[in-house]
Amino acid sequence: MENRKRPFEAVLTPNDSFKTPEKRVSVARQPDSDSMGWGVEETCLYLRREGLEEWEDIFRAQKISGVGLRYLRDADLEKIGIQYLGDRLQILHSISKLWQIEVEPNKVFNDPIHGHVELHPLLIRIIDTPQFQRLRNLKQLGGTYFVFPGASHNRFEHSIGVGYLAGQLVRALNERQPELLISRRDILCVQIAGLCHDLGHGPFSHMFDGKFIPKARPGIRWKHETASLAMFDYLVENNGLKPVMEEHGLVLPEDLDFIKEQIAGPLDTNAAQGQKWPYEGRPEDKSFLYEIVANKRNGIDVDKWDYFARDCYHLGIQNNFDYRRFLKFARVCEVDRQKHICTRDKEVGNLYDMFHTRNCLHRRAYQHKVSNIIETMITEAFLKADKHILIEGSGGKTFTLSTAIDDMEAYTKLTDHVFEQIHNSSSPELAEARKILRNILCRRLYKCLGQTQADKHMIVTQETIQRWEGDLARSIPQTGAQDVNLQPEDFIVSVIVMDYGMKEKNPINNVHFYCKDDLTTAIQILKNQVSKLLPEQFAEQLIRVYCKKTDDRTLEAAKKHFVQWCMDMNFSKPQMSVVFIRTQDGDIIAPELTPLKASWSNNNEGEGGEGGSFRKVNYASVNGQKKAKTKLFK
Repeated sequence: MENRKRPFEAVLTPNDSFKTPEKRVSVARQPDSDSMGWGVEETCLYLRREGLEEWEDIFRAQKISGVGLRYLRDADLEKIGIQYLGDRLQILHSISKLWQIEVEPNKVFNDPIHGHVELHPLLIRIIDTPQFQRLRNLKQLGGTYFVFPGASHNRFEHSIGVGYLAGQLVRALNERQPELLISRRDILCVQIAGLCHDLGHGPFSHMFDGKFIPKARPGIRWKHETASLAMFDYLVENNGLKPVMEEHGLVLPEDLDFIKEQIAGPLDTNAAQGQKWPYEGRPEDKSFLYEIVANKRNGIDVDKWDYFARDCYHLGIQNNFDYRRFLKFARVCEVDRQKHICTRDKEVGNLYDMFHTRNCLHRRAYQHKVSNIIETMITEAFLKADKHILIEGSGGKTFTLSTAIDDMEAYTKLTDHVFEQIHNSSSPELAEARKILRNILCRRLYKCLGQTQADKHMIVTQETIQRWEGDLARSIPQTGAQDVNLQPEDFIVSVIVMDYGMKEKNPINNVHFYCKDDLTTAIQILKNQVSKLLPEQFAEQLIRVYCKKTDDRTLEAAKKHFVQWCMDMNFSKPQMSVVFIRTQDGDIIAPELTPLKASWSNNNEGEGGEGGSFRKVNYASVNGQKKAKTKLFK
């Protein structure tokens, strides 16, 4: 057996005796650890490195390549002529190391959502950079934290959760279907993409790219995914991670392209519009890997799984979707000559529940009327402070809040802290912005007048919103006092889209399923095969109107303007936020609304008939208790 010692063991000196087996594993690794691509000679080279050179001729005669190593079992080795059990076990032990991702100890995170999470050392190197640590100071839900006190979690822990779940899903597919030939490189790249997918978020997350940048720089089309790619490149270069990545078996630049393609889609937008395979990081037979982190096909991805669980936990809202069940049933099937992630047919109802959960989260939290107006006020403050907040970037250049997105060194320094920077400043130039932020903290917020809907989906631009705000000021109601002068700048119109993730389309139409008796054939399941209680439409557009002035008299007039505007625009009957007014004799009354359209009437709700009526509620104080008296006026 002496001749089967590893080469470096044979030449150890007494001074070398302290070296550990873990270190030796690291020394013996191939520069390209993706053993799936090995030919026969590379397989034999690995045997020599493992001190198993006496079996080279047998492996060469049997033409066993890197792919074949995956399927070798004890019975196979015995069959090809390796007689002794000890020899076979030694070979199997060496081969098994090829499928172990860990060549260094993993780091364990105790996460409140996923429990004890283990991450590969390369992921830890990425986490321990200033660009990633920046995510600690970006609220996951932006202004929603001002409404839900528990929503204090940040992009940092969400990103770690997505990186972990990406590894869980790709490993589950690998164990269930070894024929997919998922390599260690694939697994690492998918995890890195999950970890880095949100690097480009700005202060208060979606508020920054959804509200601030479109108003600060209306001439550009910018999304946080764009910044995530730029920030990832900067993170790798600034921290010298390319050699570290190669050390862990990644092939550059191919794997860097693959990581970025998972985050934001094809890097070549022209190829994405054509018929050819648009990705460069992985060939078409690995198409399913692009559906793990950010699934452009149907929206079922680990990003959603983490924020569903994490946001519900911190918001105090029940999560009806369990991603662990999806992991148990996920398989890859071929659909139109491409491989896609599919699930069992019986899981279709659970997937509808998943998208329903997404819609509920938007309706109850993400698009909450108060959190939305707080983000609108923060946006106004940032716009007023924009040119006065200077951030040093690369080459000593200075950038503002809105131009920091052009330089990743400057953008790394831009976090939610800018809110405190403005609020705590004493600069006269920031006085207006400071006042708005103080109003937020003291809860002096703009008031929501109500919300309405158009009959059909409308394309709404910034010009459309400005026109509507002017129309609101000019929509003078037929009744009520007209001594309040309202201007277009007193109104804020906010257009919100609630959907199942794919606009007006049913995302389940892009999901494929397999049956228990046939694991390889992908099928589609129509909505009418599932339940008659499922939605007929999968998107709606809500139009909310806010008033900046908050005194009772102005709000009463603004509400009447809003109702009149809804009638002029032929919008639906508005859901009103009732404003109560105290009279001189102590009574509390609701404002008299403009006569309603006949089509809005609903006798069951006591809101009048064809003549177009309104309702007045008088609250009289009797023995300290408020009692309501309702009168209908014709």
